[in-house]
Amino acid sequence: MDLRQLTPDLAVSPHILPEEVPALAEAGFRVLINNRPDDEVGADHDHDAMRAAAEAAGLRYYYIPFTPGQITPDMIAAQAEALAGPGPKVAYCRSGNRSTVLWALTRAGTEPAEDLLSTAADAGYDLTGIRPLIESLADRRR
Repeated sequence: MDLRQLTPDLAVSPHILPEEVPALAEAGFRVLINNRPDDEVGADHDHDAMRAAAEAAGLRYYYIPFTPGQITPDMIAAQAEALAGPGPKVAYCRSGNRSTVLWALTRAGTEPAEDLLSTAADAGYDLTGIRPLIESLADRRR
């Protein structure tokens, strides 16, 4: 696994395998957020398999699929709800980028756009392309 810490309570990662989930629980994580749509993976890695692995390891599980280019307000709200719960969390997709995008969009208006972009960049994700969306959401939330 390639966990990249965005905040003290949130790490993002490229795709996680069901057999890796127990190690997340052992490392202290309490929540697993799957942002990878089922049509990108086989049945052995789909959200049902990941939910079963998360539940077996004692993790809360959220399935919030993010197809590239298809961000919705409901998706952002669901991610915000998953991130608001207690305990350390891991969010994953194919590369970790979409999970990072959703994190940044949930924080728009509560943190400066520059800080969000800098945090993402420090984790290896370039979100400069969504800066206008972050700023637009921030303006609406003010």
